Amino acid sequence: MSCFPCFSGEKKAAKKTGSSRRSQSLEAPIKESPACPVFGDKAKPTQSGETTDKNDAANKDANGITAQTFTFRELAAATKNFKQEFLLGDGGLGRVYKGKLENGEKVAVKQLDRNGLEGNKEFLAEVMALSLLHHPNLVNLVGYCADGDQRLLVYEYIPMGSLEDHLLDTSTEKKPLSWSMRMKIAVGAAKGLEYLHDKANPPVIYRDLKTSNILMDEELNPKLSDFGLANLGPNSDKGLLPPRVMGTYGYSAPEYTRTGELTVKSDVYSFGVIFLELITGRRALDTTKPTEEQNLVTWAQPFFKDPSKFPALADPLLQGDFPVTSLNQAVAIAAMCLQDEPVARPLMSDVVTTLSFLSGDDLGLPLPPPPPSDEKSSSQEDDSSEE
Repeated sequence: MSCFPCFSGEKKAAKKTGSSRRSQSLEAPIKESPACPVFGDKAKPTQSGETTDKNDAANKDANGITAQTFTFRELAAATKNFKQEFLLGDGGLGRVYKGKLENGEKVAVKQLDRNGLEGNKEFLAEVMALSLLHHPNLVNLVGYCADGDQRLLVYEYIPMGSLEDHLLDTSTEKKPLSWSMRMKIAVGAAKGLEYLHDKANPPVIYRDLKTSNILMDEELNPKLSDFGLANLGPNSDKGLLPPRVMGTYGYSAPEYTRTGELTVKSDVYSFGVIFLELITGRRALDTTKPTEEQNLVTWAQPFFKDPSKFPALADPLLQGDFPVTSLNQAVAIAAMCLQDEPVARPLMSDVVTTLSFLSGDDLGLPLPPPPPSDEKSSSQEDDSSEE
């Protein structure tokens, strides 16, 4: 079964204008669609003649972008002139600042690095693609800015930090994530990735999935961030240089690291690394550990060959408070995602199905198998893991 059903040449009619609009946010080897001809620097007047406020006009952008347009001055005011104390993070594509809009809404403003950025038309094409992606496990794009040579993206603000903070930050007195919460996070992240692969049109390959890119809301629901931004970086699609490997060592699939070959199965591998981190409480790459244990996947491979050793992979902070059956199945799923050959890895839709089953009746119970009298307690755990 093909995991790219949307690359059949079919076009989606844009609302109200009737124009066919598509944009491509992936690099080779995925077949690219032609450049979208409808993006212009000037907005077209509306036919209805109705007056709309600024936000409504942005939502009816002639470029087909269903996101709000901001001026650079507005975003500078929202972030107090991009004040250092408002800095949330600094990644390969630019810095992210916490901001507050005039209406009081809290946002995260990503100021893209201007070195090597595409032109206005290409940037708008990428923004349009991002603005069409909506899922409970994705960080929502609020708007964008394309003033002069400034390129900024405005996202909803996710207050509880990243999965890395909650799972791997042992410097504070945080209570470790329970087994049931870890499985809930895994299911949510898998669903977000499944949406990008199977339901987004065109499909989106994440490319740099890692724990620091999975943000957590107030209820610790995971939301994938920084997806679909590969073509906004330098040398992303100019045909002058080989595709730039943008993954993170320890998370990137071996074929992507070696050759730059990128498919949805590359994301499956990265998800497998994250799932293994959830199981073990170890980092994908940890130079503080002995040499043979620094790379998580390399260290775990011998355990995968012997199911009797699966319990030894469990995070010691769990103190044995997990169902052994659930642990065994989780390790088996991680091992399948981490196969060296891409063709041997499952699709994310299969991973979601299996994880949803795994986060069923025995999820979160301290001892397996759960007795019949514990059905009510188990059901409550189920409710907490569903979206």
